[in-house]
Amino acid sequence: MKKLWAPWRIEYILHVDSEEEGCIFCNKPREKKDEENLILYRGKNCFIIMNLFPYNTGHIMIAPYSHKATLEELTEEEILDMFMLAQKSLAILRETMEPDGFNLGINVGRVAGAGYEGHVHLHIVPRWNGDTNFMPVIADVKVIPEGLKSTYKRLLPHFSRIRSD
Repeated sequence: MKKLWAPWRIEYILHVDSEEEGCIFCNKPREKKDEENLILYRGKNCFIIMNLFPYNTGHIMIAPYSHKATLEELTEEEILDMFMLAQKSLAILRETMEPDGFNLGINVGRVAGAGYEGHVHLHIVPRWNGDTNFMPVIADVKVIPEGLKSTYKRLLPHFSRIRSD
């Protein structure tokens, strides 16, 4: 039997049973602990945070500071900020991670896959040719090849170059 070591996954296992009180997209920016909370960038209306339980290395999310459930509730300024940050994020992820493509998505409502319904956010997931191999298909296991803290330290200098207008 082959063993797959992923000691950082214990954080996910322990987190599953202990749901955080309130909304992570409201709580994390207020805490002012950006490195601990994996916040890469703070803009005027939105911020960029790494997904604590990523689908792939470099999985980030862009969320407004305001607690709004859907795109329809966002102001034009918030929408513009979200998508300008998406544009800049794609450029940074292309430069630093060299993915072959991306998935961008907004899940509105639990039935649509929203883990945190009630606070709209945009997922950006880098994708590489061959990143879907036998592990997720046969074993129902996803291998994330780099630890979150390492990815954070690699991306942070690039995100800190974004101008906040």
